[in-house]
Amino acid sequence: MGNRGMEDLIPLVNKLQDAFSSIGQACNLDLPQIAVVGGQSAGKSSVLENFVGRDFLPRGSGIVTRRPLVLQLISANAEWAEFLHCKGKKFTDFDEVRQEIEGETDRVTGANKGISPVPINLRVYSPHVLNLTLIDLPGITKVPVGDQPVDIEQQIRDMIMQFISRESCLILAVTPANTDLANSDALKLAKDVDPQGLRTIGVITKLDLMDEGTDARDVLENKLLPLRRGYIGVVNRSQKDIDGKKDIKAAIEAERKFFLSHPAYRHMADKMGTPRLQQVLNQQLTNHIRDTLPSFRSKLQAQLLALDKEAEEYRGYRPDDPSRKTKQLLQMVQQFSVDFEKRIEGSGDQVDTVELSGGAKINRVFHERFPFELVKMECDDKEMRREISYAIKNIHGIRTGLFTPDMAFEAIVKKQIVKLKEPCVKCVDMVIQELINTVRQCSNKLECFPRLREETERIVTSHIRDRESRAKDQVLLLIDLQLSYINTNHEDFIGFASAQQRSSQANKSQSSAGNQVIRKGWLTINNISIIKGGAKEYWFVLTAESLSWFKDDEEKEKKYMLPLDNLKVRDVEKSFMSSKHIFSIFNTESRNVYKDNRTLELACDSQDDVDSWKSSLLRAGVYPEKTTTVESETTTTTDNFSMDPQLERKVETIRNLVDSYMAIVNKCIRDLIPKTIMHLMINNVKDFINAELLACLYSAGDQNALMDESQEQAQRRDEVLRTHQALKEALAIIGDISTSTITTPMPPPVDSSWVGGNAGGRRSPPASPTAPRRMSSGQRPAPRGAPPPPNRPGPLGPFNNSADSPQAPSRPNRAPPSIPSRRPPPSPTRQAPP
Repeated sequence: MGNRGMEDLIPLVNKLQDAFSSIGQACNLDLPQIAVVGGQSAGKSSVLENFVGRDFLPRGSGIVTRRPLVLQLISANAEWAEFLHCKGKKFTDFDEVRQEIEGETDRVTGANKGISPVPINLRVYSPHVLNLTLIDLPGITKVPVGDQPVDIEQQIRDMIMQFISRESCLILAVTPANTDLANSDALKLAKDVDPQGLRTIGVITKLDLMDEGTDARDVLENKLLPLRRGYIGVVNRSQKDIDGKKDIKAAIEAERKFFLSHPAYRHMADKMGTPRLQQVLNQQLTNHIRDTLPSFRSKLQAQLLALDKEAEEYRGYRPDDPSRKTKQLLQMVQQFSVDFEKRIEGSGDQVDTVELSGGAKINRVFHERFPFELVKMECDDKEMRREISYAIKNIHGIRTGLFTPDMAFEAIVKKQIVKLKEPCVKCVDMVIQELINTVRQCSNKLECFPRLREETERIVTSHIRDRESRAKDQVLLLIDLQLSYINTNHEDFIGFASAQQRSSQANKSQSSAGNQVIRKGWLTINNISIIKGGAKEYWFVLTAESLSWFKDDEEKEKKYMLPLDNLKVRDVEKSFMSSKHIFSIFNTESRNVYKDNRTLELACDSQDDVDSWKSSLLRAGVYPEKTTTVESETTTTTDNFSMDPQLERKVETIRNLVDSYMAIVNKCIRDLIPKTIMHLMINNVKDFINAELLACLYSAGDQNALMDESQEQAQRRDEVLRTHQALKEALAIIGDISTSTITTPMPPPVDSSWVGGNAGGRRSPPASPTAPRRMSSGQRPAPRGAPPPPNRPGPLGPFNNSADSPQAPSRPNRAPPSIPSRRPPPSPTRQAPP
């Protein structure tokens, strides 16, 4: 059957299976195994009990196997069982084994027929077994029972598929003989995942329960409904035998007598029965492991290589060694400092491709969010004119002024400069939040030491908060400096003489930039009615004069072009049912923006995208909507004043002067605020982490307590070492195995088109019109003891290539015939040899 080295491989796989089950997913290897698949009451559990020679599986109605049972059979001198979840406890009474299976099943699934994919691992040592690893899966059911969900059938199928879809899993398809084989659920599932039949072995149970005069000879000879690995027939104990406590040894002896005495099976009796099935499965599993050995070894080596470095660090590891703690503290602080600087300054290695972080987000704050907040503080044109007119009138007082007062210009400018304090302080707050988030991201590598991580975050965050007040004071100081002196001699200031020409120059410069593309990207139009198709995604192109959208990014099919005149941006509250972030564009003159819609609602996937689009629209001259108070609204509606032409010229002059000077101030503020924050906050925090963090940690308390590792880290270390050792042992054993074993070659392909039914376009044999279908050959059996004719395949096609059976010629493929319920007259072409 194979050399001793190959026989040792099955216990090795069992050992690996136990080790990997206990440590979770540390080693994700598909271990070779055999999955037992069949419908309810197909006899799966009885086959397994016959293998063991003991009654140990639960009995009852409905789904008995409600969790996968990984059964490991190991040949030994004594007989006992043990569970993976009860390590160290030996079960010599197999009634206790049954009770433990029931109790462990109920613990996870509940006592009312629930199911779970979590396996139970049972190892049985016995002198009466051969080395095997089998998985007993829940029987396929159609109707929910108890508190089972309505989709119980689909759940069981999905669970079975998790096991049998692996290329390393052999499929033991169990089907009772007193049902139609062509409608076998087990064979249908096997065919779905193994269409070539390379991994499927058929088992026919309940041969003794077939109607008198019928048999399954053609099926067992692999001629009627052929499988590449063929079929093996077994006879299990009946329910009466089980209730009467019939000994399994006596049952196996009765099974042997049944095959020897039955006229249809006596010529193949040596190829039938539970002992033969056990031998074949042992051989097939051993051969299957041999076939998968190269890829299995490669996976083991890959896992071992991945764990080598980590295991080397943990080997000889002493958690309480003071020198180790000091060294590791220095390494952790240094790594934290390097990670923080890389996240702020940017780095080519370990680039985050999912979202912006660290310095990239701070850069967006400086150049998109902060300019946008500055523009939001700008005064509306009508409101500006009104304030200037009031200022001029109030300055002249009771007199009628002949000249434009420069005090009105200074008053309006100072009022506008004061408004800049809020966005500048907000910019500091946004940068601080990003710095704190960066600290938390960098401290994730310290999670092995909870106290160190907590203390590091506390110290660095406290320093950031200390620098916050200084940065805000400096920012406000910059605003106060602007307020302290209005420099009308600035080289960029237009002056009174040029104030009248500013509007025409602005219009010319604006028209010259009309075709400049500012931004492109995908946006979703959110307010399209469901009748017209609902929300749709388009490719948007923003220029200095218009907003256009196309069907796709090839920009060939333009859907619409929207001029930017009189448009403004408004925030829209995020919908409860939507994950999108929305903003809208509207016309200040209450006109329709897009077809019959007064607003155009545009949606993005994140708030950062919304802010970026609003910043781009700002560059195109589409400003955000002003939030007005009730007082200002009432003032707007009641004070409909009119200006004489002379006052209007004065107002226009001062407005141009204010715009010119505020452009200078805004340019200065946009430049100085990021520099101030960079110097006082970001660079200072980097220097603090590099130079002072370690000293602060030492002064914070007991350094040994800081380096106490977490319980999860201790478990991780143990898992890595155990997994690493298991992988080394596995590779060592595999290295000693000789691959020149005496094995059964893979049988030739057969016609398996009968499996599957109408869904896959495959045919199944028609039913007999006179009686229920049975698996009979419809032919007279050969005389007792007669060997098969030389021109026929052997009694068990796929197993004829074994060491004690010569290779037989394969039978040509043909469509399966119908299966009558009684034998027809003898065929003249089928005769026993003399």
